[in-house]
Amino acid sequence: MLRHLTLCLLSVLLLTCGGSEADVSDTPAAVADSPRLNTETAIYHDATQPIDDRIADLIGRMTVEEKVAQITAVWADKHKMETEDYSFDPVKAREVIPFGIGHVTRPSERSGSGEPGRTGAEAVAYVNAIQRYLVEDTRLGIPALMHEESLHGLAARDATSWGQPISVAATFNRRLTRRLYSVAGRQAASRGAHVVLTPVVDVARDPRWGRVEETLGEDPYLAAQIGLQAVLGFQGDNDQWDEGEVFATLKHMAGHGEPEGGNNIGPAHISERTLREVFLFPFRYIVENSNVRNIMASYNEVNGVPSHANGWMLNDVLRGEWGYRGAVVSDYFAIRELNSRHAVASSLKEAAVRAIRSGIDIELPDREAYPTLVEAVNSGELSESILDTAVGRILRQKFERGLFENPYTDPEKVLSNTPEDDALVREAGTESMILLKNDGLLPLDGELTIGLVGPNADKVLLGGYSDQPQHFITVRKGLEAHVAATGGRLIYTEGARVTEPGSWYRDTVSAVAAEQDRKRITKAVADLADADVIILALGGNELTSREAWAEGHLGDRPSLELLGAQNDLIDALAELDKPMVGLVFGGRPLDIRNLLDKSEAVFQCFYLGQETGHSVADVLYGEANPSGKLPISLPRSAGHIPAFYNYKPTARRGYLFDNVNALYSFGYGLSYTTFEFSEPRLGVEQMSTTGNTTVSVEVTNTGTRSGYEVAQLYIRDDFSTVTRPVKELRGFEKVFLDPGQTKVVTFEIGFEQLNYLNEEMRYVVEPGTFRIMVGSSSRDEDLQSTVLTITGQAK
Repeated sequence: MLRHLTLCLLSVLLLTCGGSEADVSDTPAAVADSPRLNTETAIYHDATQPIDDRIADLIGRMTVEEKVAQITAVWADKHKMETEDYSFDPVKAREVIPFGIGHVTRPSERSGSGEPGRTGAEAVAYVNAIQRYLVEDTRLGIPALMHEESLHGLAARDATSWGQPISVAATFNRRLTRRLYSVAGRQAASRGAHVVLTPVVDVARDPRWGRVEETLGEDPYLAAQIGLQAVLGFQGDNDQWDEGEVFATLKHMAGHGEPEGGNNIGPAHISERTLREVFLFPFRYIVENSNVRNIMASYNEVNGVPSHANGWMLNDVLRGEWGYRGAVVSDYFAIRELNSRHAVASSLKEAAVRAIRSGIDIELPDREAYPTLVEAVNSGELSESILDTAVGRILRQKFERGLFENPYTDPEKVLSNTPEDDALVREAGTESMILLKNDGLLPLDGELTIGLVGPNADKVLLGGYSDQPQHFITVRKGLEAHVAATGGRLIYTEGARVTEPGSWYRDTVSAVAAEQDRKRITKAVADLADADVIILALGGNELTSREAWAEGHLGDRPSLELLGAQNDLIDALAELDKPMVGLVFGGRPLDIRNLLDKSEAVFQCFYLGQETGHSVADVLYGEANPSGKLPISLPRSAGHIPAFYNYKPTARRGYLFDNVNALYSFGYGLSYTTFEFSEPRLGVEQMSTTGNTTVSVEVTNTGTRSGYEVAQLYIRDDFSTVTRPVKELRGFEKVFLDPGQTKVVTFEIGFEQLNYLNEEMRYVVEPGTFRIMVGSSSRDEDLQSTVLTITGQAK
């Protein structure tokens, strides 16, 4: 055994070096304590060799312990490798990660509990110290991948923070999306990160769910299009890694966005057809149109099978049908939950074996279950070839990223927020604001006395997965600057609170004492008596819509009502008989019927990013024309859920004494100007099932202001073998038009736009008639239509 081990350690050529599993497990301490192996001439160190050969060479040299280390990460245990000032200590690291490590989780963090993290310079020094230890002090010198959160900008100190993804989706702007995520990619790479756990392409179909803000809305096509641009922003257009790029992670696969009861990680009771056509659609589209390197499995179960144990979904569909060749990473602690929550594994080892067999390549964020794979391999319970496959997928990213040639980050090239980034976030914020109602009050003009009131008027509103950006402009700060420039006056009063102050990261959420809010409302009415216009900043906050990651840390709600005394505040201010503008912030749709009834203008804002106040002021005063469109329908109440627009023909018969339709439908959003759509014109009115054509429409700005409009293409298969939604988004284009200007927008129509899953679960285009609809929203009254006839046999 010793002779066998010695030969393995000294070899500089590709060795199989397997021996018996018992031989490897007998000597972990000896391997860990052995001096750095001289492998300078090994194939895996030769950058001129094919990556497949380098991977095979390296795996052939590794012990089982070293292999398992590559499919685990370190997070909480980072602090066991640190000094009191959070600096990395290689001596301590030898006890914590003696065999190396696959990922280091969130190196930009200090404590991991929401406090400001490391500066850019500190993060680079930290990751370089870790890499130096791994390269110089471990047996094979394998560097680590560093991963960070970047949901709406790198979640790190002084990084740029724009609006939550639900707001990015509201822009319907592909180019703007790519520019935003390119900023995050450059900043992340400059601080030593190689992987970001973004974008979220879950399709959100239940607004009670607290994670709606993290999604790109309710439509799979929109999520696919905007999600693809986020991936390209991070990774670039080609397979080569360039400076300023990081590997993206699609998440969460799949069915996460319509949990039972709106409760986070609740079971997804959906058919295979719905799973494929709705929830898997963005994943499939992005896999087929990019080289996305990572996909994260979801916490939930789909029809009784947890996603982290779903080999059909991760191996057969993702890798077999779609040809995906990247890594599948676990969600945080989700492998443990196969045992502790789902109860489909009786131990951590059983959970680990089932997860890796099902296609989960690496356990994040910490080493809990996967360390037991050493024993599972040595006992024969798990084939070492399955382990090798997972290890190879993680090593491939390290080779592709060039970490073996240069694992270090240049401390002179750290990027933080810049004025150019501010301008971009400000622009994105204006394009995210969705104007729901305007009775002629807006845009504001002249020397006005503005009354600003509401729980979100002077609050930092970032949403989840945020760190501490360089600055944040509240609505109050932004309007103060703008009103002063016009010669007007701003009066601010709080009015009411959503909750008592707290943190997205902390568990406790405290309700507001009703008597205290009554006093605030009374004061607000008195304070605003001289206002010309009242602006109400209402909605939710970071505590009332967030990821419910534990029973003690909740964020889902059974109601969409405005919390606290906000409706009482609206009623009291309405008695002043002054024009009111409502700004609705928060992570998901809310019941805002009272606000709409009593206000002249209302915006759905969600979260707008670090330039919130400037974006709001730009729009209210007409320096920017609102162009946001709803990425998710606004239901009238929780009792009207589901409210998504692409429902089946039998789904919305009606309610007794109430309207069954959404309050505002997907794709809706007004402007300060008006637009007119011509009747759509088909390239050909009849074609075969394998044919292609186009549909064109003229969009004219018929108003007096320049602005953006989003031309939206919807398609309906009139009669089909399997029931189809009443309409489905199949294209959109955002165009800028000056007053009186007309532009022709043309959409392609072919297999991609017309196909669906038939009775045999094959994607086909069936003969028949298809209604082709183009307009400004998904509402029937906002669409012009024509008919395309498809002839021949289904293809």
